[in-house]
Formats: sequence, structure tokens, C-alpha cells
Amino acid sequence: MKIKDIRNMDVDELKRKNSDLMEELLRLRIRHASERIESTAMLGKLRRDVARIKTVLKEKEASIYKNG
Repeated sequence: MKIKDIRNMDVDELKRKNSDLMEELLRLRIRHASERIESTAMLGKLRRDVARIKTVLKEKEASIYKNG
């Protein structure tokens, strides 16, 4: 996911997307532990996407509190 796309989402969309990615990451980790997966790079990609979303969420929450 591109940071521009993430920044254009509102807070509810970000929270929903974060929860979807966390579920997908969990499923992928379980599959990785029990069997071979095609691309282990997908784990890192999902982790980075989650981190990006959390960063933008914190920024948006900080601006809400700052602006009142």
C-alpha cells in the first residue's frame, strides 16, 4: 500500500483496514509455521503496511486533539 492512499483514508477506514491486515498477517503466520508458503516476503510487506496505517492513525488522532 502506498502512503498517499493511506493518508487519503478517514479514521474509520484506517481502523477497518488495520484489522483486516492484522487478520491476514495472523493467517499467514500460522500457514508459515505449519507449511511452506510461496513468499515469505509477504510477511514483511504486511507488517510494514500495518506500521504505516498505525503511524497515519496516530498522526490523525494527534491532529484531532491538537485542533480540538
